[in-house]
Amino acid sequence: MLNLIKNDKWLEPYEQAIVGRYEKVRSKIKELTQDGNCKLSEFASGYLYFGLHKTEKSWIFREWAPNATDIYIIGTFNNWQKDERYKLNRIDNGNWEVELPLEAINHGDLFKLLMIWDSGSAERIPAWATRVVQDSDTKIFSAQVWAPDKPYTFKKKKFKPDTSPLLIYECHIGMAAEEEKVGTYEEFRTNILPRIKADGYNAIQVMAIQEHPYYGSFGYHVSSFFAASSRFGTPDELKHLIDDAHDMGIAVIMDLVHSHAVKNEVEGLGRFDGSYFQYFHEGDRREHKLWDSLTFDYGKNEVIHFLLSNCKFWLEEYNFDGFRFDGVTSMLYYSHGMGEDFTNYGDYYNGHQDDEAITYLTLANEVIHEVNANAITIAEEVSGMPGLALKFKDGGYGFDYRLAMNIPDYWIKMIKEKKDEDWRPTSVFWELTNRRSEEKTISYAESHDQALVGDKTIVFRLIDSDMYWHMSKLYGSSFATDRGIALHKIIRLVTATTINGGYLNFMGNEFGHPEWIDFPREGNGWSYKYARRQWKLVDDHDLKYHYLGDFDKAMIDVIKSEKHFERTPIVKLWDKDEDQVLAYMRDDLIFVFNFSPAKSYSDYGFLAPEGKYQVVLNSDSVDYGGNGLTDDSVAHYTQSDPLYSKEKKGWLKLYIPARVGMVLKRIG
Repeated sequence: MLNLIKNDKWLEPYEQAIVGRYEKVRSKIKELTQDGNCKLSEFASGYLYFGLHKTEKSWIFREWAPNATDIYIIGTFNNWQKDERYKLNRIDNGNWEVELPLEAINHGDLFKLLMIWDSGSAERIPAWATRVVQDSDTKIFSAQVWAPDKPYTFKKKKFKPDTSPLLIYECHIGMAAEEEKVGTYEEFRTNILPRIKADGYNAIQVMAIQEHPYYGSFGYHVSSFFAASSRFGTPDELKHLIDDAHDMGIAVIMDLVHSHAVKNEVEGLGRFDGSYFQYFHEGDRREHKLWDSLTFDYGKNEVIHFLLSNCKFWLEEYNFDGFRFDGVTSMLYYSHGMGEDFTNYGDYYNGHQDDEAITYLTLANEVIHEVNANAITIAEEVSGMPGLALKFKDGGYGFDYRLAMNIPDYWIKMIKEKKDEDWRPTSVFWELTNRRSEEKTISYAESHDQALVGDKTIVFRLIDSDMYWHMSKLYGSSFATDRGIALHKIIRLVTATTINGGYLNFMGNEFGHPEWIDFPREGNGWSYKYARRQWKLVDDHDLKYHYLGDFDKAMIDVIKSEKHFERTPIVKLWDKDEDQVLAYMRDDLIFVFNFSPAKSYSDYGFLAPEGKYQVVLNSDSVDYGGNGLTDDSVAHYTQSDPLYSKEKKGWLKLYIPARVGMVLKRIG
């Protein structure tokens, strides 16, 4: 019996479906590795064969285009004209090839394919292009030859991420600039990486790396899967960024989009060789109606080859440390997860699932970990599919982590719908710890999605327009700012300290970046005003933003102070909804929260392991914009109780101000 079922008896009625999926993957691995005669990662090496490659004697270009009748390379080297010298030859299995002399192509040249089929022709960007650029005047995208005489050489060839725990700073290169413009790899490397290092995060999760024609898509409508977006700089500059991050001890995780592709035919794969279904499904399944994009046909070995090779490419060519797979729920279900209930286990095994997509995701995890045993894979998945973050050998799909997507939804719902007096610690604790014990999760209070137009960040929803007038220390405070700053801190503290895998924060949210995210578009006059990060806000100590940033850093320091913090058991010590008080323990650390907006408690007691305790973090400290109502230099001792002497427990009695979270460490 697979461990997935053995560890959860409620899955036994679905053993046939679970084992069926497991065997389907095993069968596909056997097929792709020729009965084990090669490694799966060797199969995923298409980028070494397809695309443009420079050898000592010539250039070789290959493409898969089974529906094409003729293909020509056109570019700046032949005035974009059909030239027989640049004509590809059909070889086998729908593949095409041409060998060109070295002088025929040069570094920096622009090129495309003139794709011809029975009923028409069109210019196409090669599917395996590793560099794609946009003309600043015409806005037309083209592939670019990237073969510098002195390509970037990594200083740090091997890097092992620190995952104890994994503390992720999610970021977007373009919007990391302070100025109203598109930021660059170089600016991020020199200006932002040091901030992330200083704040204590040990990983960055970088969005929008794969080339995408529309900047405002946030990188989710990918056109060229092997090309790092040129709007941020060159491939070598991205490699330098990753190299420097590794030198700082920071892992670099890439936001990988394999759940769909942009519909564009000119820039993308939409009708690459004249066929509508080369990479994508036929019929109604071709288009993802909600996302206005195209869905891959994961049942085709050629598509599996393309996508698995894409995983290996980013690991090998750029030294990325792993991936956050976008839109996994959309891949798992024929419905893309829309209209499904997910209220019981039967909803995961009712025939609505795309077993070919499940097979692909499992293969991807196998390849990634075969290429780099220390690689990190994270699934963005909302349905709660069992086994997603369990090893394949145990019956799972092989991800290392799954995003706890319920948590940010929970916090926004609480803030929108509940009065402060109705916040219940039992509900908070249950929501933050409700997960499959054998699967590691990434917890987070809010995501970039909640800051996009139409919604608000947590801090902006809490403080709203008062942020414009009352975040200055010089001109007084307001009820909204005081409340917002207090809740912002304790929401983060309770979320980050209940993790069982890792914690994620989106760039700027750690210091309460105001307003929303709005990328340049016709509706806002193509403005970059809201597609940037105002770092000066946290740097200016006449403003209150630094209180939140300083607290975030201190919180991260506390988490990192305990070895393997994420593995330590979470033991609930106390929760009382009437008082709005919650307390739990992890090893020698005790976390205490008072969610009440008005009630402070003197000598509030709960049972804890006997000993001497010292406050190591207090959200009410004046250092973090609090009222400083407690003297945290005073040690706290448990008071013995004969009823609990055998358990070696005593009463820990504290003064707990309203809207405060604090951390105590047992020191004796």
